[in-house]
Amino acid sequence: MEIQVGIKNGFIKGRCDEKFQPVLDEFVRNFNARNELGASVCINVAGETLVDLWGGMKSPGKEAASWEEDTISVVFSCTKAATALCAHMLIDQGKLELNAPVAEYWPEFASHGKEQATVAMMLNHSVGVPALREPVKEGGFLDWDYMSDRLAQEEPFWKPGTRNGYHMMTFGWTVGELVRRVSGQSLGTFFRNNIAKPLHLDFWIGLPESEFGRVSRTLRWRPEKGQKPAPFTMALLNDPNSLQYLAFLNNGRHKTDSPDSYRTEYGAGGGIGNGRSLAAMYTPLANGGLHNDVKLLSNDHIERMRAVSVATSEDATLLMPSRFGLGFMLSMDNRNRESGYMETLILGQQAFGHAGAGGSDGFADTEANLAFGYSMNRMGAGILLNERGQSLVDAVYRCLGYRTDSPGFWIK
Repeated sequence: MEIQVGIKNGFIKGRCDEKFQPVLDEFVRNFNARNELGASVCINVAGETLVDLWGGMKSPGKEAASWEEDTISVVFSCTKAATALCAHMLIDQGKLELNAPVAEYWPEFASHGKEQATVAMMLNHSVGVPALREPVKEGGFLDWDYMSDRLAQEEPFWKPGTRNGYHMMTFGWTVGELVRRVSGQSLGTFFRNNIAKPLHLDFWIGLPESEFGRVSRTLRWRPEKGQKPAPFTMALLNDPNSLQYLAFLNNGRHKTDSPDSYRTEYGAGGGIGNGRSLAAMYTPLANGGLHNDVKLLSNDHIERMRAVSVATSEDATLLMPSRFGLGFMLSMDNRNRESGYMETLILGQQAFGHAGAGGSDGFADTEANLAFGYSMNRMGAGILLNERGQSLVDAVYRCLGYRTDSPGFWIK
């Protein structure tokens, strides 16, 4: 049914199947009670889009404008899933070997203790270069060759493959350079030609300047008084030599939400899209690799992608328990921790995807044949989901007949 609902800061518009009324209710509640500014959410089940909603404000203040059907925004680390998907297409086609040494494709990387690094280690955050020790030059993130060369020469923070630590900023070049070397195309070009165009995605790794006017700028998260920071945040605030500081702040003064970044192929966090495009990217992955006669991957390879590749009680970068597949986040239940509201992402047991800083999210669930996408412009706490995004995910699973998330993932 067509939707137009008044909210505190405008309207929610779109389409929502009656079965998913609870999702609409939570989306409304996000605006009226949880400080949402502008956002979009989309749900596809078994290849059919059943929810496609957007609303609120694209920009606040004197130049206030509504979030429209074609509004897009930076989705931060949701981009890593798009980058990983490029690599997986090459792996499934036999052009890139998951367990092969990186040296076969990128000889310069196999140095300074990284000689035994494998492609799988690049994807599962265990390769050991989640940061650069020496300062990144100003504007360095805008220079692909500079960043790739720096990472190739970096000594790992641990022996590759022996532990995992989230490659928060560097993932875009470690995995993206493999895509470039094997395909002969830049990361953004490969993604556009092989994924975005065939699936008709309004998702970009490197946005054309002609599309800049549709971008909603992001409002940064501001901690509330008395809110205790997560251990990751405490480490970067207290020690400029810490891995956490280097991983997050040694970035050459990069501003992800800026025109220079929009046009840059920043594969760790610079992707631009919306809930609809995130859901559409995951739709083939939720349905055996095929959608509308577009075959992205084999079903066997999708099973490999979503399997647990690394799990730890303390991620070397995030300083929290984490679980990853090969380039994708899996359900992470840290609700028992004091800062768990910043460190939790509850999905289905067979779901895999990626959250983005501030709360954006996209994922596929192969059991439910579910593809989900959510984007917003007012960031929330943490780098996983906050109450706004998780409430939408929870409502979707309940609508699909799932009973409880008490095991740390949703089950029927």
